[in-house]
Amino acid sequence: MIKHVNKKEFENEIKKDRVLVDFFATWCGPCKMLSLVMEKYDNKGVIPIIKVDIDEEQELSERFGITAVPTLIIFENGKESKRITGFMSEDELDKWVRS
Repeated sequence: MIKHVNKKEFENEIKKDRVLVDFFATWCGPCKMLSLVMEKYDNKGVIPIIKVDIDEEQELSERFGITAVPTLIIFENGKESKRITGFMSEDELDKWVRS
C-alpha cells in the first residue's frame, strides 16, 4: 500500500533497504496520471512506495532540490541512488526501478 508521509515519517521510511519516493503536487496533471500507474505498480510488490506532497512538505522538497513534479527518487539505506522526473508508463517505471 502506498503511504503518504510527512517530514517526521520520511526519515524512518527511507532507511529501509530500498524505497521509491514519489514527490508530487495535488494540482499537477502528470502527477495524477502517474499516481494511477503507481497504484497498479505497487500491487506487484516490487518496491515499497511512499508519496510526499511538495506543497505540504516544502522543507523536504527543498532539501532534495525538487524543481519539477512528479519526481521519483529511489533511496537505498537512506541514500539517494537515482532519480527521474516526469510521467512514465508502468513498463517504463518497471524498467527504471529494476535497472
